[in-house]
Amino acid sequence: MPLTDKAAKAAAAKTKTYKLSDEKGMYLEITPKGQKYWRWKYRFAGKEKRQAFGVYPEVSLQEARSQRDECRKQLESGVDPSVARQSLKTARNIATTNSFEAVALEWFHTKMGDKSKSHRDRTLSALEKDIFPLIGKQPINDITAPQLLGVLRKIEKR
Repeated sequence: MPLTDKAAKAAAAKTKTYKLSDEKGMYLEITPKGQKYWRWKYRFAGKEKRQAFGVYPEVSLQEARSQRDECRKQLESGVDPSVARQSLKTARNIATTNSFEAVALEWFHTKMGDKSKSHRDRTLSALEKDIFPLIGKQPINDITAPQLLGVLRKIEKR
């Protein structure tokens, strides 16, 4: 019998960690401190694995089931859901480290080392005041030519 939201809400802490089963390998894990975690147990390449879907009640029963169903689809197509999730996380981290600001600062330190202090200060100040607030946090691959042109036109007008 599948787990209900009422049963998940009513689950209380015990002296040991225990599980409330839902269906298709998903369960709610309740710790002795009363924390509730959505987990999914599955097998890939002959090995048993677990996937975490979040903390109850921040992640509802419906949301956890939806995540489980997406992972089951990946599993059916021969993809390990935990590897796919890790790859996505790595891609996000790379996108963050390849923000316009990070690339611009790398360029600044590489190319401006032999310039005068006043030139370096003016250039860095222009980047920090005019460009970084508008597109600094965006991944470099997501910046379009019209966005960059808009930033430059704003500087031109001034």
